[in-house]
Amino acid sequence: FLMQTSEMLRKICMRNLVRKYCRGLTAERKVQLQQKVVTSAIFNGKKEGYLQSLSQPFLDTRLKESDLNPKVLQLIRGENIKYVTPVIKYDRNGFKARERLLVLTQSSAYVVEMAKIKQKIEYSTLKGISTSNLSDGIVVIHVPDDNKQKGDVILQCEHVFEVVTKLCMLANKQNVVKVVKGSLRFRVGSGKEATMLFSVGPEPQVFKDKTGQLTVV
Repeated sequence: FLMQTSEMLRKICMRNLVRKYCRGLTAERKVQLQQKVVTSAIFNGKKEGYLQSLSQPFLDTRLKESDLNPKVLQLIRGENIKYVTPVIKYDRNGFKARERLLVLTQSSAYVVEMAKIKQKIEYSTLKGISTSNLSDGIVVIHVPDDNKQKGDVILQCEHVFEVVTKLCMLANKQNVVKVVKGSLRFRVGSGKEATMLFSVGPEPQVFKDKTGQLTVV
């Protein structure tokens, strides 16, 4: 009987401690924890660098809305901007690296070049998000094979865990994120696909190999 009473008291004490902790959380801290839970579900035990990212809090955004060109703000007016970060975008043909911004609103993702919107992906049409299991920052956003889209979007992000988590949470599509090994297929145009290869080497690099494939080291 004493053992049962002790166990009941322990559970009540633990419940009160948890309740006290939860009530003491700020709104900002709650958002951080919610995001980190999603990150864990996607990447824990799957992608290199995940454990090191645990101690790094996610930022609300990497760039302010005021950092965007006024023409871009005008084009996406009416949409609530949630997150902006610099990225490197790789062309689907030739794989040339381009400096871009990734802008996430409550309904769409935009790839932006200065005053131009280069591509818009509505979350409702987003087919998938792919990353490798290695420590690179490559993210591929998969889009429908239709006339509205030029092809999948290949990005390199400095804060890959943060970007993928923000994107899939805003799109409410955590289940479409894939962490791949070795290679992945992506769409380069209407009905056309290409392969990206992932490998380990002495220094990080992204290049077009002799066979014309995009290689990430």
